[in-house]
Amino acid sequence: MRVLLTGAGGFAGHHVLEHIFTTTDWDVVATDNFRHRGKTDRVAQILEPNPEWRQRLTVITHDLAAPFTEQTASRIGSIGYVIAMASESHVDRSIDDPVPFVRNNVSVILNTLQLARTLQPKAVIVISTDEVYGPIIPAKRRPPNSRWLETEMMPHAEWSPVLPSNPYAASKAAQEAIAISYWRTYGTPVIIINCMNLIGERQDPEKYLPMLIRGISRGDEVTIHGTRGNIGSRHYLHARNLGDALVYILRELPPAAYPAAHRPSRYNVVGPDRVTNLELAERVASAMRQPLRYRLVDFHSARPGHDPHYGLDHTKLTGLGWKPPVPFGESLTRTVNWTLANPEWLL
Repeated sequence: MRVLLTGAGGFAGHHVLEHIFTTTDWDVVATDNFRHRGKTDRVAQILEPNPEWRQRLTVITHDLAAPFTEQTASRIGSIGYVIAMASESHVDRSIDDPVPFVRNNVSVILNTLQLARTLQPKAVIVISTDEVYGPIIPAKRRPPNSRWLETEMMPHAEWSPVLPSNPYAASKAAQEAIAISYWRTYGTPVIIINCMNLIGERQDPEKYLPMLIRGISRGDEVTIHGTRGNIGSRHYLHARNLGDALVYILRELPPAAYPAAHRPSRYNVVGPDRVTNLELAERVASAMRQPLRYRLVDFHSARPGHDPHYGLDHTKLTGLGWKPPVPFGESLTRTVNWTLANPEWLL
């Protein structure tokens, strides 16, 4: 089996690459432009202790904002699966300069799907985000035998209404819509994956966890989005867990086909643990054995279009037999310890 993995030099992409090599005998054609956030260093570091993997890897440097040439498509050759991970993914940059950001992500998925029409793989996994649904809204409920109402967060199930709050989320929703159109019009075997905030080794320091590690290690006052009584919250998943889910889906869950199905296959990949931004910072400081200094910053004054709470319902995929192999607590501790031992990744 040969797999085309786009965005293989990115944070999530290189973890998926490592997981494929660790748990399967598949060969991988890996593409990246290594110009935005993709880094050859990530690929080199996972290959260094495993030189035998080099025989299973073909790296093609290509900017997916441009179409594949016939020559490059010929070099890629026969492909069984496509995992489309390449995208710009940082909310702040999408807010600061939305037009090139959104254009890039739309072009990336169009050119990937056009290539898939030529390659005709068995499945095309399109990686999306929880953010396409917008924030989860607190729901009121009355506990049995109580006159008081409690508030709980109701996570989004697959195919919930799409209500993106910022240009990044909108660009991912556009990718989903384009993929669905190719599924119906051309029969492209699309599978949409919505996943939560990812953590792990070699993450770009613009992301929240490495930002916390860097700030706490320096004794800085770190920013916590939220206000007293309303601290933002997220689910976090190690990127290798995402890789495990993708391999499971490709092996066990064939894509739905049109017109037998009225919509493509779609799965939420999510860990069950929800933590607030403050709880995450406290756990990081505890793992580092460092004091935590922080300030609360109101969501919208710090980041327009910021969603306080995200949440995905994990019951569909777990009901089909998958669960994250590495628990959140272990993932967090391992990531903190590795990052402290490799501080060059905080630069």
